[in-house]
Amino acid sequence: MSAVINCVAYAGGQREQAVDIADICEVLQRPGRFVWIGLHEPDEDLLEQVQAAFGLHDLAIEDAHRAHQRPKIEVYGESLFIVLRTVQMNGKENKIEFGETHFFVGLHYIVTVRHGSSLPYTDVRMRCESTPHLLKKGPGFALYALMDAIVDQYFPVVDALEHQLQALEEVIFGESFSRETTARIYGLKRELLEVKRAISPLIDICNRLMRFDLEVLPPDTRPYFRDVYDHTIRINEMVDTLRELLTTALEANFSLISITQNEVMKTQNEVMKRFGGWAAIFAIPTMVAGIYGMNFQWMPELNWRYGYPVVLTLAFGLCLGLYIHFKRSGWF
Repeated sequence: MSAVINCVAYAGGQREQAVDIADICEVLQRPGRFVWIGLHEPDEDLLEQVQAAFGLHDLAIEDAHRAHQRPKIEVYGESLFIVLRTVQMNGKENKIEFGETHFFVGLHYIVTVRHGSSLPYTDVRMRCESTPHLLKKGPGFALYALMDAIVDQYFPVVDALEHQLQALEEVIFGESFSRETTARIYGLKRELLEVKRAISPLIDICNRLMRFDLEVLPPDTRPYFRDVYDHTIRINEMVDTLRELLTTALEANFSLISITQNEVMKTQNEVMKRFGGWAAIFAIPTMVAGIYGMNFQWMPELNWRYGYPVVLTLAFGLCLGLYIHFKRSGWF
């Protein structure tokens, strides 16, 4: 599969023609045109061709080839290099998958380099082509459309995480405590942290794009990035809210587990008290039986007429006395 997904020249907001990377220099010699290139995990040779066509900086090309970059924006002369983290939910495993998109934006070009899990930008390109009055603003508007699509992908992911949190709350308060529930809470907490790390830098990136005084971003395109900024703020606030709720859920889980353990300990203590009380009561007749089971030669009460009933009455009285004492003490 080719790493070049699309390489198209536009003039006046209209799709003009597909071009080869080797012919880009010739196409850009015509006035009023810009080139939009889409690449997916290109090799080093292809990136060097793109670099030669647009005069891109070596450090930016190196970052785009290695990937695994944090979200950032860098200025190289009259061109921009932007890195964004893409996100989507894996429906089968119900897990978040992250990818990266790198942007090279100049006065007459925009190059996107996708790495990892990422949806293609064919739909974004088609929407831009359906509004030529906006696309004629140049690469700045194409950059806005792509960033807006990437940020909008976070909303269904955050909604899915919110549903997972609601399911966890039902488990926590459903009196089904287990180590698995705690592990799920920590897993969700880790996913929210990853989303936070991906979305937070976008706030600064959008701020800088709204304030850049570069020819590559004409003044009439900068207000569009305010829309991306607003969406980013919303997602960031939603993630913060979910993290707070998850922290509260984790604390509630620990509290309920502690309460349950205390109740179990209380029940065990009550059972032990009962066993101890009955053991003390039965110790009295056991002691009496043990004493009179000894074959001593001289035991005066053995020859006493009332010895037997007195011993039984004394043993029974002591047992009854202990029972009443334990009953009042709450042991029985």
